[in-house]
Amino acid sequence: MAHAYTPGLKISHRGVIRRSRTLPIKGKVLVSEGDILEAQQIVAETFMPGDIIPVNLSNLLSMPPADVPECMLVKVGDQISMGDPIARTQGIFGMFKSEYKSKYEGTVETISNVTGQMILRGEPHPVRVLAFLSGKVVEVLPEEGVVIEAEVSYIQGIFGIGGETFGNIKMACDLHSEELTKDKIEEDMQGSVIVGGSRVTADAITKAVEVGAAGIVTGGIDDADLRDFLGYDLGVAITGTEKKGITLITTEGFGDIAMAQRTFDLLKSREGADASINGATQIRAGVIRPIIAIPVDDTVPEAHQAEGHVEGVLEIGCSLRIIRDPYFGMIGTVKDLPSEPQALESGSKARVLDVELTSGEVVTVPRANVELIEGDR
Repeated sequence: MAHAYTPGLKISHRGVIRRSRTLPIKGKVLVSEGDILEAQQIVAETFMPGDIIPVNLSNLLSMPPADVPECMLVKVGDQISMGDPIARTQGIFGMFKSEYKSKYEGTVETISNVTGQMILRGEPHPVRVLAFLSGKVVEVLPEEGVVIEAEVSYIQGIFGIGGETFGNIKMACDLHSEELTKDKIEEDMQGSVIVGGSRVTADAITKAVEVGAAGIVTGGIDDADLRDFLGYDLGVAITGTEKKGITLITTEGFGDIAMAQRTFDLLKSREGADASINGATQIRAGVIRPIIAIPVDDTVPEAHQAEGHVEGVLEIGCSLRIIRDPYFGMIGTVKDLPSEPQALESGSKARVLDVELTSGEVVTVPRANVELIEGDR
């Protein structure tokens, strides 16, 4: 039969990944090919232009704009500090002079005899890119960044908010189906990546922020709880830029959904290890998934993949998650792949597959309604 391909989430106890770490504009790369890096090590930096500060000297000194250049005590390119005299009028017979002292710091960029304004450019903003992964530099991109290769335990989530952060794995729930509530967040979780089970409540997220946790990884979240925490409804744009003091990743989706046992067991097996997480998510074209990456050591078993298996290919025995109702969020394995399209309840026809759920029940769903869980097999 012809192969069937479908998107998949990666979950692996041990595997090699590569990531490009690049600057938004050209700058300086601070490491070399072959260097071994720590996750929070700076690999490249640049400086974004500072803020523009307009100063209307014509109004401040009560003079025509054309007269402003003659009264300037500084010139284009000069560095200005707060309190420095900038301009002084000629006065009348050398008396009644007016002077303006700067209330800002920056570099004089322009002086206009048309508007009577001086434009100051504030201090450049440093932009630094961290390695994010503890690994090896396998390629240097001149003036842009690097490509890092790392051996990690790796999990892709369904949805997240917040950007890159780091912390040690701390289990808050004993079961993958246990709700992550406020009472499970403890003071010693400061700086940690807290792992829950099923739904996380808004109160629990708020408490995690209060104790200074780096992140939360859990099965699901109710959209009302997310709205309460953020203070607004989240749109369809890319996430990851939220400044809420914590990064949140859900591995299964929205609602009271238990974390997949396989994912929970992986995280539990790595409790105490340092993790790098990123909640950035985009579900439209150019899909971006939130990720959890945990460096491995010799105690973590080698990954094993079935001989002949190709990533993204639906095969008998593949693990998957159903991503649409009426079986939304359920985990199972591919039982059969009928080759002919079948009629659905809506009356339309589509290619389907039979899924054996963890309960043992076998259900038939459209192939478009599933997502592979890829990784160790």
